[in-house]
Amino acid sequence: MELRLVDLVKDFSGTKAIDTGSFSISDGKLTGLLGPSGCGKSTLLYLISGLLKPTSGRIFFGDRDVTELPPEKRGIGLVFQNYALYPHMTVAQNIAFPLVNRKENRELIQQKTQQMAKLVQVEELLSRKPGQLSGGQQQRVAIARALIKEPDILLLDEPLSNLDARLRLEMREEIRRIQLETGVTTIFVTHDQEEAMSITDEIVLMKKGIIQQQCAPIDMYLQPVNRFVASFMGNPPIDFFHFPIKDGRLILSESYALPIRTTASGTVLTGIRPEAWEPGSGIRVTIETLEQRGRDVLAGFTLTGAKGKALLSITDRVRTGDTVELSLKRKDLLYLFNEANETRIDAEVAYES
Repeated sequence: MELRLVDLVKDFSGTKAIDTGSFSISDGKLTGLLGPSGCGKSTLLYLISGLLKPTSGRIFFGDRDVTELPPEKRGIGLVFQNYALYPHMTVAQNIAFPLVNRKENRELIQQKTQQMAKLVQVEELLSRKPGQLSGGQQQRVAIARALIKEPDILLLDEPLSNLDARLRLEMREEIRRIQLETGVTTIFVTHDQEEAMSITDEIVLMKKGIIQQQCAPIDMYLQPVNRFVASFMGNPPIDFFHFPIKDGRLILSESYALPIRTTASGTVLTGIRPEAWEPGSGIRVTIETLEQRGRDVLAGFTLTGAKGKALLSITDRVRTGDTVELSLKRKDLLYLFNEANETRIDAEVAYES
């Protein structure tokens, strides 16, 4: 089911919590609503679900206008952050509840309960109660309960935030498996960009209620439209410097410049991702900090008065206090930004001088 939002606005006491404009979410895809805390992503999810009503704008599921419909008539499955399972009911009863509430045939209810339990891999737990389950198992039950209604759209509100690191990794892979098996259009709210990058077909990145960029995860990482997107996506995060452009060259230091094709001139705000660097003939910097990251090390330095980082291999054997030369191995991870409005400037870095 395709989801279309048309000029959607949600105003709380004169403050626009949501001002998305118009956009759509593709049928059968897993889409991540991503952004920092307070950006409006959960509010947007509640507008889609019908738990909140928009101040203005329309919401369409396919060709059906659902803007004025209550949640139970929209054809949604909603999984909350805290799972919201009924503690006095068994797993089977929790999963079956939406169909029991609709007074469906008992045989059909049993059949679909078994089917959903098998899908989320809790078929051995049907007689237990939520208090006897782990966080990951409770999450599976909550997803099964949402899916048993055969919703047009599945909505997941920060579903992994209450799990430990190992379970988060396991459950995000399970959510992707379940979504692929069912083919249901799924919207997944998270503030964790790694989570969104790993399992979604598309990311909608928000800031202060406004959509900054909507595209595939890899495109958002490689082609950020503005400084906020560039800084939010990527771990370790991007660094920003001020470099002058002179005679078609971006001057990183007295000894290192890059030919660049751009309409920008003067001193330009430049973003460089830490993984763009490698040891080699280029700028000379002193390593001020080192952070071990498995087979890599994150080396901190200062360049043009700004703090920067380079993600280097442990085999490079750099140490704090060393003076090293760094060059750019990934010129597609260098971006220029307009200082005034922070939008990205078209630029193409050529070869090292």
